[in-house]
Amino acid sequence: MQAETEPVSLSSIAKSQKIPAKEFITQYKNHISGFYDWDQLEHADEWLLFSKNIGKHLSIDEVAITNGELYTVLTNKAAKGLKGAVIAIVAGTKAADVTEVLNTVPEKQRNVVKEVTLDMSNSMEAIIKQAFPQAAIVTDRFHAQ
Repeated sequence: MQAETEPVSLSSIAKSQKIPAKEFITQYKNHISGFYDWDQLEHADEWLLFSKNIGKHLSIDEVAITNGELYTVLTNKAAKGLKGAVIAIVAGTKAADVTEVLNTVPEKQRNVVKEVTLDMSNSMEAIIKQAFPQAAIVTDRFHAQ
């Protein structure tokens, strides 16, 4: 389906097919997309984990989305922001909460990580030390200036 391969709205697809947008969106979400069968649906409001995206060089940072809500985001640098970049998105920045999610990944897979770039946050450093003990910690030069 076009919505899964190209950046286009479901409303645009419905309009091009001359079908009611609201009905099409509901049908897509409830039946076509597999949303209700998604293996992360139960905890998606708290965290997402894509462990297959783990690589040797990662970055971790906190991001404010809306209304001051903070999330910790772990990414694979090799993906350069494209497909396969996101490893984890966890609500909040508490080291214990983020580490709990990351430690669900088998230790052998976490030990693949050689380096993690982060700002000078004590919380981010604690997360990396606990979840990726074999990784070197590199302070992002833009935060050091």
